[in-house]
Amino acid sequence: MSAAARDGRVRGDRQKAALVELLTPVVAESGHDLEDVTVSQAGKRRVVRVIVDADGGVDLDAIAVVSRGVAAVLDETDVLGGGPYVLEVTSPGVDRPLTQPRHWRRAAGRLVKFTTTEGAEVQGRVLGADEEEIRLDVAGGEQVFPLAAAGPGRVQVEFRRIEAEDLLHDEEEGGDGDPHGH
Repeated sequence: MSAAARDGRVRGDRQKAALVELLTPVVAESGHDLEDVTVSQAGKRRVVRVIVDADGGVDLDAIAVVSRGVAAVLDETDVLGGGPYVLEVTSPGVDRPLTQPRHWRRAAGRLVKFTTTEGAEVQGRVLGADEEEIRLDVAGGEQVFPLAAAGPGRVQVEFRRIEAEDLLHDEEEGGDGDPHGH
């Protein structure tokens, strides 16, 4: 890596740290967690992407509230060097790795996959999580994993989760238990 590239990375790391320090209380004031901040170049403007989350998710009204607060703070400071910027406030996508206890807690009910520190692949539905452990339904039985022993988890996309109520309702109507009517 060249000296110029290394200097650019250091400046970028410092700017990110300054943004996280500046924006964390603003985001927290609205009842959300600051998950990440990135700054990238888009022509003559910079794009500041702020990723926020909360228990129960983040709706568009919350995004608007956070956006106003973040924009006001960014406009009052020179952390971006005074140049023009585009602000994007968003929630984390389904592909965000589950690394913090709050990520696992917010994934309750979702199907997840991860590799343990011993190399075992685990897939199950999150029943709950706290600061120390993750509780999963794995193949119909509850298993507990220490958070420290779980690698980053990934939510598995399910196009349609078949609920027991769907099957029961179908059987009551004389169906064959196939929720798709095949």
